[in-house]
Amino acid sequence: MKIDWAALGSVFGVSLVFTVGLVALFTLGINGLARREKAAAQGGSAALAVTGAYVCFAACAAAVAYGIHLIVAKA
Repeated sequence: MKIDWAALGSVFGVSLVFTVGLVALFTLGINGLARREKAAAQGGSAALAVTGAYVCFAACAAAVAYGIHLIVAKA
C-alpha cells in the first residue's frame, strides 16, 4: 500500500482554506445581524448590513448544499 502524501497534503490544505473561509463568511453574517440590532436600539436602519448578512448566510447554505451534492453524487 502506497500513500500519496502530496495528494493528502493538497486535500488537507484545500479543506483547511475552505473551512476557514466558510467560518469567516458565517461570522460576517452574524456581525451584520448584530449591526442591525445595534442600529435598531439607536433608532436607525442598517439595511445594507442586513442585506450583506443574508448574502453571507445564502453563500454558506450554498457551500453546504454543494458539499452534500458532492458526497451524494460520488456514492
